Amino acid sequence: MPVADTPSGFTPQEEEVLASKGYTLIPETHRWVHPELTDRWYALSPHEKQIAYDECTARFTVAYAGRRSGKTEIAKRRLVRKALSYSASHDGLFVAAAPTFAQAKSIWWADLKAMVPQWAIQRIINSTLSIYLKTGTELKVMGLDEPARLEGRPIDYIVIDEFASCKMEVWQHHLRPALDTVGRPGSASFIGVPEGRGHYYDLVRKAEADDTGEWEAFHWVSADILPNSVIESARRELDPLVFEQEYEGSFVTFAGAAYHSFSPEHNITKNLPYDPKNPIIICLDFNVSPGVAVVAQEFEAGTNGIPHDFTGIIGEVHIPNGSNTRYVCNKLKEDWFAHEGEVHLHGDATGGARKSSGHDGTDWEIVEQILRPVFAGRVFSRYPRANPSERHRVNSVNARCCSAGENPIRRMFVDVTKAPNVSRDLENTPLVKGGGGQIDKKADLTVSHLSDALGYYITEVHPCAVVRTTRIREI
Repeated sequence: MPVADTPSGFTPQEEEVLASKGYTLIPETHRWVHPELTDRWYALSPHEKQIAYDECTARFTVAYAGRRSGKTEIAKRRLVRKALSYSASHDGLFVAAAPTFAQAKSIWWADLKAMVPQWAIQRIINSTLSIYLKTGTELKVMGLDEPARLEGRPIDYIVIDEFASCKMEVWQHHLRPALDTVGRPGSASFIGVPEGRGHYYDLVRKAEADDTGEWEAFHWVSADILPNSVIESARRELDPLVFEQEYEGSFVTFAGAAYHSFSPEHNITKNLPYDPKNPIIICLDFNVSPGVAVVAQEFEAGTNGIPHDFTGIIGEVHIPNGSNTRYVCNKLKEDWFAHEGEVHLHGDATGGARKSSGHDGTDWEIVEQILRPVFAGRVFSRYPRANPSERHRVNSVNARCCSAGENPIRRMFVDVTKAPNVSRDLENTPLVKGGGGQIDKKADLTVSHLSDALGYYITEVHPCAVVRTTRIREI
């Protein structure tokens, strides 16, 4: 592609093509927009696979691609154009969907309102996330956490983002029947980053093997769209399997250990120098058998000969049976009462819910009742209102254990003499066989709790680098 040499980022030749198609340059923003639509329809740089997906006429399309690579943007444009051009005798229904209502609203709603031109709108109902066009067609945003809501009304076109995270039965049991109305066949588009080899993988393979013309599959990688600096930053910070899944759009089977980047040979050390004046991080999971906590500190480069700054695990609580939050906190008080610096509390956000068996308060209330008097105003609770997804938590721990790239970096080490059960937990927590990276909580009830506790802290302070704010490259 020629190097752009204009403020808009397009080459002079590309600008000529845009002008011939009716686009107008807005000087203030240096964007080319189409006057018949809205400013939200800024021109995108040409990309062969995106164009093919955008122009595809197959009834069912699947676009599996890397993060921030434009698949959702193209899907939004396809959806709005189809709704605006719908001219059947009956009122149309065009649906933008995601696994949950909250996800669907976040992904679709603001952009759809910005993309539909005023001349086409009859009314907008924010409470139901519906845009009614003057033709009678409804453009609706829906969550698929309750797929039965889709039943009873024919759907003319639906786009489902993050399809890998939808329930397995959504397509076969709920969506397909709504698209098969006699005399009014609907169509669908499935988009999202791959996640294991489950129902999304099966759908992609079905589309790729189809020879009827009814199905079509499209794939491209994030590096085709995002700047090289962003890709290389993600490669350095993510573990190899996560990078391959998230940025290359590959169906990776996560087999064996959940924390596959943790290496007993490379992530275990001895004699980490505890500093009584620096903050300690206490990570809590609120399990009962075992009752657990992880104690960590952040270390500067050069400590113990490690060339990078890193998170060091310098202690643990592990009570195998009959434990509770009070027992765990009393053990922490016994072990760390002489600490002089700050104490940062991280852990399971659901500990703020009152327990049926806990007559003396919630888990977090018990923690503060016991630890605040010990550390005299130096305790800081830093747990979120809601827990991160398990997938993001596992990815973040793996990325901290070892990044991807030609020169992998390890930024988490366990002092095995002070936290032997943390090391065992990271080594032995298993994944669901054939899944998309989910922890198998039933395989071994003695593991996953310490790594869960640690993961809440890592995800909050050192989250893995999944790009959320970078826009589609506009050149």
